Amino acid sequence: MLLVGSQRMRTCQGMSRRELLQVGASTALGLSLGDLVRLRAETGTSVAGSAKSVLFLWLWGGPSHLDTWDPKPNAPLEYRGPFSSIPTKQVGVRICELFPQVAKLADRFALIRSMHTGSNDHGLAGTMGLTGSLAGGVALGGNATAGAARPTTGSVVARVRGQGSKWPPFMVIGGRLHQGKKAIIGEGGGTLGGLYDPFRLEYDPAHGTRIPALQLPPDLTPDRLDDRQQLLKAFDDLQRENEQRPALDDYRSQAFDMLTTPALRGMFDLTQEPERIKQRYGKTRFGQSCLLGRRLIEHGVPFVQVNWSDHVEAEEDSGDGGWDHHYRNFQIMQDRHAPWLDRTLSALLEDLHERGLLERTLVVAIGEFGREPKINDKAGREHWEKCYSALLAGGGVKGGRVIGSSDAKGEHPHDRPVTPADLAATIHRAIGITSEQSQTLGLAVDGKVVEELF
Repeated sequence: MLLVGSQRMRTCQGMSRRELLQVGASTALGLSLGDLVRLRAETGTSVAGSAKSVLFLWLWGGPSHLDTWDPKPNAPLEYRGPFSSIPTKQVGVRICELFPQVAKLADRFALIRSMHTGSNDHGLAGTMGLTGSLAGGVALGGNATAGAARPTTGSVVARVRGQGSKWPPFMVIGGRLHQGKKAIIGEGGGTLGGLYDPFRLEYDPAHGTRIPALQLPPDLTPDRLDDRQQLLKAFDDLQRENEQRPALDDYRSQAFDMLTTPALRGMFDLTQEPERIKQRYGKTRFGQSCLLGRRLIEHGVPFVQVNWSDHVEAEEDSGDGGWDHHYRNFQIMQDRHAPWLDRTLSALLEDLHERGLLERTLVVAIGEFGREPKINDKAGREHWEKCYSALLAGGGVKGGRVIGSSDAKGEHPHDRPVTPADLAATIHRAIGITSEQSQTLGLAVDGKVVEELF
């Protein structure tokens, strides 16, 4: 099912023509959507990279590297935990036993086991993980770091590569990230401006896909927008006010397509997927969101971000299922998070491969930091920014490789340390953003490409 939301008007007369034309991200037909389409005509020259699209899986809350991709079977019990390691398809590479399906695909992905970042605060580490910089980040306590917030990596890709997409070039599946109801800095366009904010989708297992930016009044459904010529005439007055933008009607016409053309609306509609495919991904919010992400990639969207959750905390701690497992880490991992991630990630990689999409799609799965190797007295793990892991596949990444390593207890990188800025630079390289473009546009990150991945 595809839901385009609802909007309450302040007057009992309903939606006037002027209100219909009003600029704003909360309206279905305002400048925001048309401006997103306009990115195709205003961005720079496209440069060939090893990937045409990026599918960024944001594991919000901070997964434990020891309980996912970097187990330590020889560490003391109070570090290694109750889970064993298992061999993968790649000889010599072992991961946590909770991921048997992912283990079978180790020849298709690479691991970075020496990630580290500059803060163990969700807000600051989140900003760093999404933008490659701490600039403008705000900690849970309200303290802000110096500088203006940089654009998130998806916004950078939208700025440079957006002209090749029929759609908004940067889409996020999931609500706005927060910790304790405090928004995270670094999800949007930053210094590039609101034009490069993501086009946001939300998936609800009970109701399907919702598109907050396409908020329609209850009595204005997509079916009632079929007469596009009549609707376009309603823009005459506004177009006269905007004569300095002669192509406005063209951009708005393209924006209307997302509402009025069934084939285009169908891109967001998971009911068009066979039941076996939906089951393959798992009937969880993250599973179906990744399936939606694959559909967007299939339609040529340059950057798609899928958020595991909106809140960092687990559901038991008034969150919505994040990875912040200070308590009951092993129970939650065994019963919920690991089986869900194992099923969905393996299905996604296999599905992309079978459709011929993996070679041109860079898949990145990572959180803002890891978890402390030493287990606390609540059967959980605390925040740990000093060492964690990332998984990358497709888009030119050589499968079966392990970049860097952690020490015997997983506390610190042993060799080849990698930062979020390095990862951002690597994504830039894969998608075809040159260092010259980054410098010219003021978008360069203070990181180095992880060349061993390619």
